[in-house]
Amino acid sequence: MIKKASIGLLVLALSASSCVSKKIYNDLESKYSDLKKENRSIADENTDLKTAKNQLEIDRDKLSKDLSNTKAELEKQKANLAAEQKKYKVLQDSYNALEKNSNDALESNMAKNRELLAQLEAKSKKLAEEQARLDKTSGRLNELEAMIAAKEAAMKKLKDTLSKALNNFEGKGLTVEQKNGKVYVSMENKLLFNSGSWAVGTEGRKAVVELGKVLGDNPDLSVLIEGHTDDDPYAGSGPIANNWDLSTKRATAIVAILSENGQINKQKLTAAGRGEFSPLASNGNAEGKAKNRRIEIILTPNLDEIAEMLNNIN
Repeated sequence: MIKKASIGLLVLALSASSCVSKKIYNDLESKYSDLKKENRSIADENTDLKTAKNQLEIDRDKLSKDLSNTKAELEKQKANLAAEQKKYKVLQDSYNALEKNSNDALESNMAKNRELLAQLEAKSKKLAEEQARLDKTSGRLNELEAMIAAKEAAMKKLKDTLSKALNNFEGKGLTVEQKNGKVYVSMENKLLFNSGSWAVGTEGRKAVVELGKVLGDNPDLSVLIEGHTDDDPYAGSGPIANNWDLSTKRATAIVAILSENGQINKQKLTAAGRGEFSPLASNGNAEGKAKNRRIEIILTPNLDEIAEMLNNIN
């Protein structure tokens, strides 16, 4: 403000004196220009100072808010610290209590562990014994399967041998088949007997003799000879009472022929009469009746070894 007044006075003085030299005038003009520049500079500094003052006030307000927030956060952290210290004290007390009783607890746990270890060893020993038993059983089962397979193969071979030996009689009421581990030779009465008779005819005897030759080569076979009839009542006379009696006589007649072969073990021969009570076909027609009138010779392999093996497995 002082500088502005000085400039005014200087201008007034110049205007009042018209006799000022050019040099003085120029000097004054230069000083006036310098003063104007200084004035502008001071005005700019004043503006900057005002701006800085405003920014300082803003920063002060912000710092004041930050300080308040920091104080609030500090109070919160103090509260959290107090809570954590309280928890720590509780944990410390618990730890002290556990440590006080640790020896007894440790001894108790060791005793339980020893007991569990003993139980585990006992179970392990039992499992090992069971595994050994299972391995042994598995071996016996494999052996049993091999024996059964061998029996099946032997019976198939027997069936093939019989089919070959009795080939001339197939188609004349004689069949050979393998089923259920056995071989069945079936001979219809038309090949063996006349109606109501138990005397074996010539052609039938030839078939039974050929059968006997094969049986003589297989003495371990059990041979069951079954006689069967249709359901027509027996109409003959003499010692025969009924179909059951007739079927038994016919079975016995076949056994007699087989017994002529000295290589056949007679202890393995069994005769049985089934009468009309095990038919193959319906007795309602002549064809069915013809099939039902028959001799069935059932050949069973020796299963003693297999039975013994089963007993050992159990």
